[in-house]
Amino acid sequence: MCLAIPLKIKKIIGKRAIAEGDGHLHDVHLGLLKNIKVGDYILASHNMALNKIENSEAKKILKLIKNSSFK
Repeated sequence: MCLAIPLKIKKIIGKRAIAEGDGHLHDVHLGLLKNIKVGDYILASHNMALNKIENSEAKKILKLIKNSSFK
């Protein structure tokens, strides 16, 4: 099963970003999104940023994942 997970943008280099999720860093492609900046949360799957989400929404999703059997 594939799951899009919230990641927090730490650094942007062109159309790529270093994003953090669950204590791990990910190299994420930003080609589908515009106006992304450091500190934003995105939903990503397979190292592709799919959507920008609000910080509060990201935190809700991360809490659900932490308390689920997806680990």
